[in-house]
Amino acid sequence: MFEHHSKPLIAQAAYHRRLIGAAGLVLFLVGVSLLAGMVGYRELEGMSWVDAYLSAAMILSGMGPVGAPLSTAGKLFAGTYALYSGFVALICVGVIGAPVLHRFLHRFHIEEDIEQDMDA
Repeated sequence: MFEHHSKPLIAQAAYHRRLIGAAGLVLFLVGVSLLAGMVGYRELEGMSWVDAYLSAAMILSGMGPVGAPLSTAGKLFAGTYALYSGFVALICVGVIGAPVLHRFLHRFHIEEDIEQDMDA
């Protein structure tokens, strides 16, 4: 997906397209995760769609639960969804951060090669 360090740095427009693609992937993952949480809360706790959205969004964002689930199945779902949400957060940071870090390291490597060529 990323260019090799021996290849030239991609153009700014291509880099921005890469960032937009990463952001799109993150938005899709968050959207699917939010929908899964809403369905879980609605089915297991009998919440309205708005309450299910609130509960799922709060856990997915890392803010914590709005209220304690009442049923055993709801408690198990909430705990599992909270663990899943933590992994989603880490994955999203990685997906967004990878192009940025790659470009930084690629540029650093190019500058290092230029300095070595000047010393030779």
